Amino acid sequence: MNANIQQLIDQTRMKFGLDHYHLKRHGFYRYVNMFNETIYKLNMEWFPPYETEPEDDDLNPDGTAVIEVNLNTGQVESAVFVMGKTYAKKGVQFDNAYPNEVIKWIEQETNLIYGEHFHLHKEKEGELLFEEKMDDVPVTPSGMIEVKWDEHGQLIYFIHHGPFLAKKMLRAEKYSLFIEMIESLAQQQVQRVEWPSFDQNKIQPVYALEEVYIKNDGTGTIPFEDTIQEHHCFNINKFIEWEDPISEPFVGKELNIQEDISADQAFSFEPSPDTMPISEEEKDKCLKAVQIFLRQEYPNDTGKWILLSLHRDHGYIHATVKANTQEKSVLTGKIMIFIDAYTFEAVNYIDRQQMFKMCGMLDELQSPDKITLSKEEAFEKLREYLELTPIYVFDFAQKQYVLCGKLDCHYGVDAASGEVIPLQDI
Repeated sequence: MNANIQQLIDQTRMKFGLDHYHLKRHGFYRYVNMFNETIYKLNMEWFPPYETEPEDDDLNPDGTAVIEVNLNTGQVESAVFVMGKTYAKKGVQFDNAYPNEVIKWIEQETNLIYGEHFHLHKEKEGELLFEEKMDDVPVTPSGMIEVKWDEHGQLIYFIHHGPFLAKKMLRAEKYSLFIEMIESLAQQQVQRVEWPSFDQNKIQPVYALEEVYIKNDGTGTIPFEDTIQEHHCFNINKFIEWEDPISEPFVGKELNIQEDISADQAFSFEPSPDTMPISEEEKDKCLKAVQIFLRQEYPNDTGKWILLSLHRDHGYIHATVKANTQEKSVLTGKIMIFIDAYTFEAVNYIDRQQMFKMCGMLDELQSPDKITLSKEEAFEKLREYLELTPIYVFDFAQKQYVLCGKLDCHYGVDAASGEVIPLQDI
C-alpha cells in the first residue's frame, strides 16, 4: 500500500479509537472548489467489530465509521458513525457538561479560532452547530461545522464544510445601507411569477421580490443565485434553430460520474479536467450536440429554446437550455443536457417539466385568474415587508468578500386578488 495512504489510515485509526474496527473500503474522490482548485479527499469506511459484510450492499452496518480526510489540508473533514452508534475505544470523547471542550477540539482539528472564524449558531443536547461570521455578520458562501456526541460523550458525528476564508479575504467597511436608499432598485426587483398552487389546483400569478445583494459601497449588485458554477461556465445565450427535425429518437445512456483516481493523482494534486476552460472549438461542438439533441427529442421546437451556458462537471459538459418565453414561472421549461467531454455527443438529459409531469404535479392545474394589479401597485403593498440585512458576499470579480445588504421579502401579492400572502403558504 502507498506509504502516504497507510500513514493517513494509521492516524485515523488512532485518532478515532478504531483499533478493533476493520477498514472495509477506501478510495479517493475530487471536486473543484469556488477558486477553481482541485480538492482531493480520502474516503474510508471502517466496519465495527464482528461485522464483515452488510446485509444490504447499499447500507453500511450500524456503527460503521465513515471518515474523510482532505488531502490538500491534511485535515479530517467528516467523521460519521452510522445510526449514531459507536464502538470506538479511547477515541474522541467530550464531557457533556462543557461545550467548551468541543470547541477546543474543533480548534485543534481545524486550525480555526472560535469567535473569529466560527460562531455558535445552534445548541441542543448532544449537538452543537457553528457557522462562519465576521463581526456577527453572516457570510456567503459560508463555512459550517456540526458536532454530535452520544450519552457517553463519544463523538458520533463531525462535519467541517467550507474553507472559512472570509477573515483572510474580507474588505472591512462600515455598513451604511437602509431601505429608503434602495427603494427604486427594490421596485425593479419585483417580478410577476406564475406559481403552481397545488392546494388550489391552479396556477397562481404572484408578484414577488427577487432577492439580491446590494453592495454597501454603492458600486452595484450581486445576484442572489450567483453560484460557483456560473463563474466557471461559458455563457452562450443563443437561440437554437434548425430546418429539418431528426426522426431517429434520442437514446440516453447511463451517466458515470465515478472516477477511478489513483494515489499518484491524489497525492500529486493533479488538476481535474473540470478546471479547464471551455475553448471556442469545444463550444461549437457543444452547440452542434445540443442542436442534434433538440432535433431528436423536441423536433417541432425550432427557435423555442435558448442555450444559456456550458460548464464542466464530473467529466461531462453540462448545457443549460431554457424555453424562450417572456413569462416567469416556476414551471418554465428548462433542460440540462449532459455532453460527453471527449466525443461531444449528448448522452443524457433532465427536463424539469417532464419531472413535474412524472410526479403528477401538473395534472389538472387550472389556468391563472385575470391579472388586476400592476407591478407598481404590488410594490406599494410589499413596501412594509421589505427586509435589508447586512451580509458579506464573495465577489468573484474582486476575489474577496464585500459587505452587502441582502434585499429580501417573505411575502408576495396575488396579482388577481391583490391579497398579500406569505410565500411559504403558496
